[in-house]
Amino acid sequence: MHLPPHYLSRPEMDLKTAICDEFEELFARYIRNGVGNLIEYSCPAPKWQFLCYLGDSRDVVLHGSGDPAIAEFEPRQSNDSSEFGNQKAVYAASDGIWATYFAVVDRERYVRSLVNSCFRFTEPVRKRVPFYYFSINADALAHKPWRTGTVYVLPRDSFEQQPSQRSKSTGRDIEFAQWRSFIAVKPLAKVTVGPPDFPFLDQIRGHDPAVVQKRALEDPDGFPWQDERP
Repeated sequence: MHLPPHYLSRPEMDLKTAICDEFEELFARYIRNGVGNLIEYSCPAPKWQFLCYLGDSRDVVLHGSGDPAIAEFEPRQSNDSSEFGNQKAVYAASDGIWATYFAVVDRERYVRSLVNSCFRFTEPVRKRVPFYYFSINADALAHKPWRTGTVYVLPRDSFEQQPSQRSKSTGRDIEFAQWRSFIAVKPLAKVTVGPPDFPFLDQIRGHDPAVVQKRALEDPDGFPWQDERP
């Protein structure tokens, strides 16, 4: 089955034994009993691979932000089209690329609308490759509104994952990488990321927020309410 081209699949991760050993060393040094310290990252593998490794294999979730000095995440009212994502909660992702997107997109300059997602098909189990969609309001793209940001590593124990659902377009069950906690959460560690650390920077799409909002109201299950703009 072929998905529409606006869905992006995670680049291949060639996690050789030496790379995994380095990731495990960073986990042991900074995260296992972490108190929010900045990870000194010097591995040859891209940061997104380290973050995806954590989300895939460790009991943590990830939160991307432009603020490098968050000591505790408090629940805040979100503004999302889904019931799960529109609560007063702390939101995070179990995918490193998705968290990096939120860290490097500068919502304080030009960006006023985000349409994005990260999901996997639940079957077949061996080929559960993550797929992504990234879009911002089209008039912001020309300004290249990217920034240096921070991805926080949070303990997963107080979080619940967004329930799986049947995809309207494919008829298959999909699992989302979005999680939420209704209580405050202190980070275990954090890592600095910049635009080069986001592998899909040149594939962020543009949309008209008014058109997307109208389509979302008319068809809540019609994500991503495609409105391609230059």
